[in-house]
Amino acid sequence: MGHREDLLEGAKRCLLEKGFARTTARDLVKASGTNLASIGYHYGSKDALLAQAYIALVEGMSFEDGPGITGAPGSLERFREVWSNVVDSMREPGSLWRLSVEIIAMGDQLPEVRDRLSRAQREAGRGMVSLLMGVPEEGVSDETADTLGRFYVTLMTGLISQWTFDPKTAPDGEALTEGMRQVIEGVAQG
Repeated sequence: MGHREDLLEGAKRCLLEKGFARTTARDLVKASGTNLASIGYHYGSKDALLAQAYIALVEGMSFEDGPGITGAPGSLERFREVWSNVVDSMREPGSLWRLSVEIIAMGDQLPEVRDRLSRAQREAGRGMVSLLMGVPEEGVSDETADTLGRFYVTLMTGLISQWTFDPKTAPDGEALTEGMRQVIEGVAQG
């Protein structure tokens, strides 16, 4: 691996160990075995590197792990299976999702990071649509990523907040599915 890749891998480890705010440039150098100048050369800034590492960590997650996803694409069963797997990932020690709350809270202080992560939102939505609807990501249109995908990302963000605030009362996959079922019934009756 070159310095660029070494920095990215080191940044991922630092984020998971120390979080965004407490990770220093020196931590990144130590974790990657590179030098300070490499951060600016390859990523422009420490914050830009950390933002890219966060995106890479999220992209590396798979909600298909755990109990298999067997529900038909677009079904309530598949919705329950996917969200149950998401919730299971929130229960893990050192969950990436706590880091997400830290980054959201720092958004105004880090406009470069906010802009980079904002651009990644469409792709996050595209990935969620792909998983829940059982279609390849490249088959999800920009319009669908910007509507249904953003709906799923909004649901994810709220779920992350609730699990970070109070895991004992946060919804699980069953509760989310029951809520979705009630929404569907309400729309059908309207």
